[in-house]
Amino acid sequence: MHAVVETGGKQYRVAVGDVVEVEKCDANVGESITLTSVLLLQDDEVLTLDPDKLEGASVVAEVTEQGRGKKIHVFKKKRRKNYRRTQGHRQSFTRLKIAEITAEPVKE
Repeated sequence: MHAVVETGGKQYRVAVGDVVEVEKCDANVGESITLTSVLLLQDDEVLTLDPDKLEGASVVAEVTEQGRGKKIHVFKKKRRKNYRRTQGHRQSFTRLKIAEITAEPVKE
């Protein structure tokens, strides 16, 4: 079973057992978090895209690490004006291990 979830303004395709790096979440290492913004579910040959049928779907993940990514350098320059600015940035991330994908049937 695969799912597409949205967190931190980005979309991720996940399956049970996958490890993904997402934007920083407010959770401690070892805690479980539930991602309720499921956009797509695929189980065997059945593909579910309907938002009404995905209301009860969720993805449970365990926080395995809170960290910061590699440093990037931002350099600005204007030629012949003696203008140079250097700035660095390290993006924070949360590493998640997908534990469970649940799709509760919607009562019609």
